[in-house]
Amino acid sequence: MSRRLDRYKRPLLYVMSSLYLLAGVAHFLAPKSFERAVPPQFPRPLELVYLSGIAEIALGIGVLYRRTRGVSAWGIVALLIAVFPANVHIATSDVLDADLPPRFARVARLVALVRLPFQAVLIAWAWWYTKPIADSQP
Repeated sequence: MSRRLDRYKRPLLYVMSSLYLLAGVAHFLAPKSFERAVPPQFPRPLELVYLSGIAEIALGIGVLYRRTRGVSAWGIVALLIAVFPANVHIATSDVLDADLPPRFARVARLVALVRLPFQAVLIAWAWWYTKPIADSQP
């Protein structure tokens, strides 16, 4: 990444960590919503929801510490790749229709479609932290 972005690396680390922590907790607060996102060919969808929630929480914490940052960042990259089929399922099926009025379901589906290429941005963001942060803080 460019040197210009380097000064934002630490603040963006806290943003990224917070997003994964919140997303992970959400898996436990609304598991049925996440369960519907699991493609039907995957077995044990509820267990997968809880497993991905645990992973998001653990990796969100792990990236905060220098000793575990690199491996946690790689874990986030792997997690983002692993959940991509769920994102495709959300974008291409009617799973959103169960929870939302038709008008909102159309908007949610559009957001889900935009999310597919945005996954590459999230992967690049996590990959950025596989390399050390230049300053000496934790």
